[in-house]
Amino acid sequence: MLVSVTRRMMAPPLRLLYRPAVEGRHHVPRRGPVILASNHLSFVDSLVIPLVAPRPVAFLAKAEYFDVRLTRWLFTGLGAVPVRRGAHRAALASLDAAMEVLGAGGAFGIYPEGTRSRDGRLYRGRTGVGWLALTARAPVVPVAVAGTDDIQPIGARLPRIRPVTVRFGVPLTFDPSYGEPGDAQARRRVTDEIMDRIAELSGQERVAAYNTAPAGENSRAPRGPEG
Repeated sequence: MLVSVTRRMMAPPLRLLYRPAVEGRHHVPRRGPVILASNHLSFVDSLVIPLVAPRPVAFLAKAEYFDVRLTRWLFTGLGAVPVRRGAHRAALASLDAAMEVLGAGGAFGIYPEGTRSRDGRLYRGRTGVGWLALTARAPVVPVAVAGTDDIQPIGARLPRIRPVTVRFGVPLTFDPSYGEPGDAQARRRVTDEIMDRIAELSGQERVAAYNTAPAGENSRAPRGPEG
């Protein structure tokens, strides 16, 4: 209930202020479990995507956001899932939280890069998204955001008004022929295919290496059983 109310309250002013260009909303299934896998340019992504998607989308959020009344209301209202990060146990908890959302027939948002890109390029995907897709057998909708890094650049204290674009791609399905979630090669194959679709939507320059967060900034995506 709170999620629906918050989306109804925030969506109109967001559209009026930023006039986001949204493409392919019809690609997101309206019912049933679905994974939204997106590139990641700013913390704003976790606000924008749920507000323009045709259904509530749960993202992982740092548990510290829920310690402050205003951000707790905001992230709770958007359906965010609080997770303490930084350790292997926390990564497994992230996967469990994602499976709980999908098991209930919900939409779960994930950033396969793990942390936001600080140079605008698209980095190699971590295989947590592959594990989720193969375990839940849920469709994966590739998503590309653009312009969110200009709303609040790294180091800026206050957000700015900048144009935002969100593109939802055609859902990808991974049947048992892809392999089992315990197969590292299967997870990598699925993850790479998802990243290829995100790259097509975003037009970003690709980077073969993983993106690593600066000291003090934790990863925002489940990495998969291999860590």
